[in-house]
Amino acid sequence: MKEHFTIELLGDGMVDIAADQTILEASLAAGIPHYHACGGKGRCSTCRILVHEGASHLSAYSEQEIKLRKKIPMPTNVRLACQTYVRGENVKVHRMIRDETDIRLYISEDSLADTAQTGEEKTLALFFLDIRNFTPFVEKYLPFDVIHIMRRLFALFRHVIESNDGRIIETAGDGFYAVFGFSTGVGAAAQKAVEAGQQILNEIHSFNEIYMYKHFRHRFQVGIGIHTGKVITGNIGIGINNNITVTGLPVNVAARLQAATKELNNSFLISEVVMDKLKEKPDVQPIEISLKGLKNTVTVYPIGQAYS
Repeated sequence: MKEHFTIELLGDGMVDIAADQTILEASLAAGIPHYHACGGKGRCSTCRILVHEGASHLSAYSEQEIKLRKKIPMPTNVRLACQTYVRGENVKVHRMIRDETDIRLYISEDSLADTAQTGEEKTLALFFLDIRNFTPFVEKYLPFDVIHIMRRLFALFRHVIESNDGRIIETAGDGFYAVFGFSTGVGAAAQKAVEAGQQILNEIHSFNEIYMYKHFRHRFQVGIGIHTGKVITGNIGIGINNNITVTGLPVNVAARLQAATKELNNSFLISEVVMDKLKEKPDVQPIEISLKGLKNTVTVYPIGQAYS
């Protein structure tokens, strides 16, 4: 029986592994910073790997892995690196957890509690965001990478929105819209929405430099549009996620402001009514633009940056 094999850790490189080494041991020996919070004892799942090829050349589940799988449901193509040995060539695996945020994504997910709402009119701040250059990433990387990065990004977005008292109402492809003001006045809602947008731009920049470019040689940009106005809110009651619906002309205006970030080459546009409500107003010049579906031009303020 062959004593040594070579496996591929996608995104990390080729790794030599002995028959008596676990994938975790070989990975660490190769200098790969493979997470193993329990010390490689099979008591956590931070060393988990996704098997792309060669599953039949891996050892069977150990007793420890079987025990852990009873507590933490995992697909059959996900294994614990600390409990898995290699028995043949042509094995390709993917290290799933690369930093602390990944651990929170895959080990300790939580869910939002839904807020019951009856139909009513409210004046809210409407926040739309779109990821600008996601398609090139989708075309280049594996399905796991695409979904993983979407989870990373939307976890980032959700954290920022909620920490600023907002709520994501709907996601669609590579974008979402959120509302602010369910528990505050519209002035505070506009302020919080703008602060959330600025924070997201900063977080995206850090994420690009610390994580995305390092692991994927890619950087993301976003477009954000914010408007305030009177909308109809309520739960339409068809049993899908128990989500609140927010609808009305101001929602459309905010969506079109976000779309106009491309035309104006600025990552963050706010309407005049939003600018009027800010305590500290950005020192930028207003621009008059036409928006689809509106007869009159709209005054907007570009408070972001030009796209690179």
